[in-house]
Amino acid sequence: MSVQDKGKDRKFRNGHKTGAGNGKSSSSGAAPRQGGPGAQGGRSPRNPKPQTAREVALNTLVKVAESGAYSNLQLNRALQDAGLSRQDAGLATELVYGTIQQQRLIDYRLAGLVAKGLDKLSPWVLQLLRLSAYQLLCLDRIPAHAAVNEAVQIAKKRGHSGISGMVNGVLRNMERRLQELRGPIEERNPVSRIGITYSYPDWLVERWIDAYGEAVTEAICASGNESPHASLRINRLRLAQDEALKRLSEAGYQANPSPLAPYGIILEGAGNFALTDSYAEGLWTLQDESSMLVAEVCAPMPGWRVLDCCAAPGGKSTHLAELMGDKGRVIANDVHPHKRQLIDEHARRLGLTAIETATGDAAELSGRFPEASFDLVLLDAPCSGFGVIRRKPEIKWTKSPEDVDSIAELQRRLISEAAKLVRPGGTLVYSTCTIEREENEAQIAAFLDGHPDFAADADWPETVLQPLREAGVVDGQFHGYAQLLPQHFGSDGFFIAKLKRQQ
Repeated sequence: MSVQDKGKDRKFRNGHKTGAGNGKSSSSGAAPRQGGPGAQGGRSPRNPKPQTAREVALNTLVKVAESGAYSNLQLNRALQDAGLSRQDAGLATELVYGTIQQQRLIDYRLAGLVAKGLDKLSPWVLQLLRLSAYQLLCLDRIPAHAAVNEAVQIAKKRGHSGISGMVNGVLRNMERRLQELRGPIEERNPVSRIGITYSYPDWLVERWIDAYGEAVTEAICASGNESPHASLRINRLRLAQDEALKRLSEAGYQANPSPLAPYGIILEGAGNFALTDSYAEGLWTLQDESSMLVAEVCAPMPGWRVLDCCAAPGGKSTHLAELMGDKGRVIANDVHPHKRQLIDEHARRLGLTAIETATGDAAELSGRFPEASFDLVLLDAPCSGFGVIRRKPEIKWTKSPEDVDSIAELQRRLISEAAKLVRPGGTLVYSTCTIEREENEAQIAAFLDGHPDFAADADWPETVLQPLREAGVVDGQFHGYAQLLPQHFGSDGFFIAKLKRQQ
C-alpha cells in the first residue's frame, strides 16, 4: 500500500487524545499533553442540547476557525455539553479532526464545484461543505446519501432554502464525480503534489523536502494524518509491566508492550484511560511513547538534584522521580502558576514525594537557583509542535516560518540559561516535540559552538538505543542526539539531545 493510499484509508478514530501540543508557551506548556476528548460519550450533561454528531462537529469547526481555539479543547467542551452517545461522539471526533487535517485537499476539490468561490461563503457554510466533503472524499464507512442529506437539513435549519439548495447541488455533484475526485493529485511539482494530497501548506512541505528529501517528507505528511494511538507509562514503583498488561486485558482492552519505550504500553480500543480506577490509583500515566524516552535518556540516579525547567503538566517530572526510586529532589518548574497544582496532583496520584513544584520564567532560572547546583537539568523546550500534528492538526494552518524563527530564538536563550545550572560533570537534556532542524540539530550545534564546556553525550541507555537502531533512527555514528519522525513508531515526532558538562 502506498503512503498515499494508507493516508486515505481512514477509520473512525476511537479516542483522539491530546499530546504535547504545539509546543510550549514561553517557558512552559501552552497546551495540555494528556487527556482531552475522544469518543467517550455516555457523559450526562446537566442540560443536554439536542444536537446531532454533525452539528456538534460543525459548531466546533466554526469556533476553531473563528477564534483560533485548540480543536481538542473546543471539541471536549462541545462533547460534554451535547451528551452524545459513544458512537456519535466518535463520529463527531472523526469529523472535526479529519476535516481540519484534510482541509487543503477538501478545498482543492470543492473549489471546482462552488461557482462563486469558497472565499465568498459564510464561515459556517464553508465549514459545513468541508465536513460533508470530508465524509465523501475520505471516509468509506458513511453512505454518501447520509452525509449529503444531513448537510442539507443542517443548511435548512441554520440558513434558508437558497443555501440548502446550493449545499445540495455542490454535494450531489461531488457524489456523482466521486471516483474522479478521489483519484491522485496530478501535480508535477512535488511540493504542490505532496501539499495538496496530504493537506499541508507548501512552505512546510518545501522546508521538509530540503531537510529530509521528497520520499521522507511524503511519509511524514502521510503519518501526520493518521489517528494517534493511546499509550500508557507504567509506574514502575507500583506495578510490573506484565501485571499491567494482565489488568488491561482483563478490563477488555487490547494492550501490548511498546516497541519503543521501556515500561510503555500501547492500547487499542475506545475510551478515556484517565477515567479508569487504575489511573486514579497511580498505576500509570497517559503519555506518548516518544515523550517517555526523554526521562529514560536523562537516566537520573537516586539522590540526584534535578530541575525540569518547563514541567507542566508534569509527565516528565513524574517519570524522572519514578526512575530515581522517588529518592532525591525533582524541582518541577513552570511559568504558569495554575499549572503548578496540576503537577502536584499528578505527583500525589502517583505516590511521589520527591517532586517539588515551583513557578517562574525559565529564562530567569539562574536568578533563582545557584549556578551549577543541579546534577541534571531537563529543558523540554517550547517549540513549533510539528511533531504532534496528528493530535493538533490546526497547527498546520496556524504556524508560519516567522513563528519557527521566533521560537528558535527563545530556545537559544532558554538553553543557555538552563546550562548555567548544570554542575561540572552533570547532564543537560534538551527536547522538543517538533521535527524542525532549526529548532533541533541546528540549535544544539549553535549551543555547543558557544559553550565549549559542554559536549554531546552518546551514553544513552541501551534499552533506548536498541529500538532506535533497529528502526534506523540512529546508526553507528550516533553523536548523542536523535530525531524521531512520526512514521518511525507511530508516535509523536520528537527530538532529544543529551549534553554533558565537562569536569
